Amino acid sequence: MNTYTMLLAVLAALVTGLASAVVFLLSKKRSAEDKARAEAAKAEEILQNAKKEAENILKEAALQAKDYQLQVKLDFERETRDRKNEISQLEKRLLQKEDQLDRKTEALETRSQELARKDKELAELSKKLEKGQAELQELLHKEKENLERIAGVTAEQAKAELVEMVTDEARLEAGKKIRAMDEEYKEEASQKARKMISLAVQRYAADYVAEHVVTAVPLPSEEMKGRIIGREGRNIRAFEAATGIDIIIDDTPEAVILSGFNPVRREVARIALTRLVQDGRIHPARIEETVEKVTREIDETIREAGEQALFDLGLHGIHPELVKLIGKLKYRTSYGQNIYTHSLEVAFLCGMIASELGLNAKVAKRAGLLHDIGKAVDHEIEGPHGLIGADLAKKYGESGRIVHAIAAHHEDESPHDILPILVQAADALSGARPGARREMLANYLKRLEELEKIAKSFAGVEKSYAIQAGREVRIIVDNQKVADDAATMLARDIAKKIESELSYPGQIRVTVIRETRAVDYAR
Repeated sequence: MNTYTMLLAVLAALVTGLASAVVFLLSKKRSAEDKARAEAAKAEEILQNAKKEAENILKEAALQAKDYQLQVKLDFERETRDRKNEISQLEKRLLQKEDQLDRKTEALETRSQELARKDKELAELSKKLEKGQAELQELLHKEKENLERIAGVTAEQAKAELVEMVTDEARLEAGKKIRAMDEEYKEEASQKARKMISLAVQRYAADYVAEHVVTAVPLPSEEMKGRIIGREGRNIRAFEAATGIDIIIDDTPEAVILSGFNPVRREVARIALTRLVQDGRIHPARIEETVEKVTREIDETIREAGEQALFDLGLHGIHPELVKLIGKLKYRTSYGQNIYTHSLEVAFLCGMIASELGLNAKVAKRAGLLHDIGKAVDHEIEGPHGLIGADLAKKYGESGRIVHAIAAHHEDESPHDILPILVQAADALSGARPGARREMLANYLKRLEELEKIAKSFAGVEKSYAIQAGREVRIIVDNQKVADDAATMLARDIAKKIESELSYPGQIRVTVIRETRAVDYAR
């Protein structure tokens, strides 16, 4: 019973499913047919629209084709018309060209006829000229023979004499021009050298004081002279033996004189005696102790002075013994000028001038610093200080150029290099600077007075002032007596008179000042 029921139930389910499937398929088919009909209707509608659009496009294309055809026709007609106009213009121009060519052809024919006539005339003239030249050559030959007969020389000889005469005249003229150019170049070189030296002198600024060697030692009282002499002269003998300097005790009040050629020993003696007098204990043992101590101090001072000179100049590599000799120059004077200061100045000037000339400034400074090194020992060694210094420089490893510059700076040797010439110039500048040496100060003051005197000797000059160590003179003139144009001529005349009457280094600038003053009073 249950199995049957189950079978029935299954069959019923199957039937129901089949029915549902049939219904679904039928509805699906109907839906597809409806959709197909709708699609067909839509396709028909699209086709009708496409046909309408195609008809419209065809109509528009036909219209555009007609318009284009009309435009092409119009363009063709216009181009044809333009081309006809161009052709007609070309025809006109061709006709004009033909007329011009005809006229030119006629002109050329006429000219050709004239040229033919002129050629004929030229041929006749050429024949006449050839005939005349032949006659002239014959006449010249006869005249030449007459001249040779009259002068007694042949034409070749006369030509040689003429060439020789012209050559001599040309050589003479060339010599004059060469001499004039030589003088011009010398003057130009002299002016440039003066300018260069004056610039170097102006760039180097230093104080100058005429120094004197101090040999007098002041004493607090006259009885100190007896203590210096000591019992039976033992103190003075011990002092002279220790220092190598003589003590002169004379009638000079409250002072004793130290005498000796060695400047370093003289300085040691001066300091030692001053300390002994201040201390009051003067006996041989104390004298020896003080002199030894002062000697060590002076040696240290000498070494420091030499090293300071090298530092100031930026030099190095100089032998220590030469450094000591440079320091010794601090106690050496020449014509009242300290040689240490003089050597430093010469070194600076050499470096500046070498820089202006494009040379090695370090080498020039080295030669300038060592040029008077022989004066440190010239009281001990016989001979010129230049050669003594050259021997010392060579001994302590200086280069050949430096040795030659030292030896030749006073022309103890003939200079064969520019370096000794530089040292000579800087040495002369240092010695000639105002106030550098005792005898130069008087000459310097005299030159300033002469400058002012020359300026005042001209009419219209009210005041004159020599300034800048005599390198410039400024002149104030009376504006009522000297006009502007006359002021220029006055400056030139004064400069010419200074050149002719004064001897001076470098150049002197003459400045004439003319001013117009307006004066009024407030009451």
